[in-house]
This record gives sequence, structure tokens and C-alpha cells, in this order.
Amino acid sequence: MTELLVAEGLELAYGEIPACRGITFHVDQGEIVTLIGANGAGKSTTLRAIAGALIPRAGMIRFRGQDITRLPSYERTRLGIALVPEGRRVFPFLTARENLELGAFKYRNDKPKVSTLLDKIFAMFPRLSERSSQNAGTLSGGEQQMLALGRAMMSEPYLLCLDEPSLGLAPMVVQDIFRTIRSINAAGTTVLLVEQNARYALETASRGYVLQTGSIIASGPCAKLKDDERVREAYLGGGAKKLFVS
Repeated sequence: MTELLVAEGLELAYGEIPACRGITFHVDQGEIVTLIGANGAGKSTTLRAIAGALIPRAGMIRFRGQDITRLPSYERTRLGIALVPEGRRVFPFLTARENLELGAFKYRNDKPKVSTLLDKIFAMFPRLSERSSQNAGTLSGGEQQMLALGRAMMSEPYLLCLDEPSLGLAPMVVQDIFRTIRSINAAGTTVLLVEQNARYALETASRGYVLQTGSIIASGPCAKLKDDERVREAYLGGGAKKLFVS
């Protein structure tokens, strides 16, 4: 398969406080790859580095064959990387439609293109079409997550980075969100998924990496990781049964 994203030897820190060390992984075109681990393991930090919100102390990031290690986040967006941040972070006093239009900023001078993209997102999330004129801050948590996903997809990314999409959502809403993630991937968008809910992550992705205290301690196909004793004991409750996500 064609490598879309490659990270090699990333050293990440917040000021003088080290967060991750020696992070090396890759994402092939068309895959869903997940990063799992406990709170504080370095998952979100790694995703922020990929999206350009955190510049590595050392190491290298390549995207579609181009070194983007020190490229600012807005340039990465133009290249085709979109981030759905933890906690959704919609603009609460803008309408749902206005939030979506911001996601298509790189097409701001092409109104027909933006209109076509809006139609696609409203087809994907009919609830957003119904709430299009409603302020984003008044939407439910699930609707805001749909909005954050839709806003990211308005940029037509090659790589969709998702940071804890299940956080704070009811179980039925979580299942809907993960079905949508799989549909987005089936339509051709590669996904890098950070998710504390290891069961959902391992059922959704094809490959995964397990982070612990800022380092990768295990990696491989998700079917293999589910049988790894360390993963089962730490994240799946030992004898966890398969979780169905369709």
C-alpha cells in the first residue's frame, strides 16, 4: 500500500516538559489507524504534532512524500490534513452552517464548490441540515460532534485526524459516530483515530499503536492487538467480548 503519513523518532514536549519520545509510526492510504492508551499516554500530543499544533523537538513527519515537520498547521490543511479536536470546539455563537463554511476556508472564493460540499455534509448528517440556522452552542453533544466532523470534511482531507470522538457522548450516539467514521473511510478518506475507548478503536481500525507514558509499546493489526495480554488487561478488561460496530 502507498504510505500517506510517516512519523519517525518524534520527540514532543510542552516547553521544558517532555511528553513523547521516539514515536515512530505510519499510516497507509485508505487505512483507519488508531492510537490507543490511557489518559496522559501521549495520544493527543502525537495527533497535535501531526496536525501542526505542536512542533517536534526532534524527528520527522512526512505527508504524501513531503517533509512537513515544521510546516504550520494552515499549510497542512491545504495539503489535506484535517483535525477534529478533542471536545469538538465548535464556534458556539456561529450557526451550524457558518461553522461548516469555515471548514471550507481554502475554497472561500469558490461559492459553488462550498455549496456542493455543504450538500454532501447535509446528506451525511441530515440532523445538521435541520439545525443549519441554529447556533452551534445550542446543539446537543452528539450534534456538535457531527458538526465538528462535517467541518473537517468540508476541506476534503486526504487524512482525517480524530481526537477522542466518543468523549462525553451517550452510547447510542457513539455507535452512530463510529458508523459515520467507517463510512467516511469507505468513501476514500484515510483516518488516524485517537481514542481512549479501546474496544471501539480496535473494532473500527485495521491497525493500531499502543502508547504508554509517551512511548509506543505495541503495534500491529487490531485483531492481533486484541489478543495481546497487555492490551487486554489494561484496556479491554481481560476477557472482553467483541464489540459490534456496524
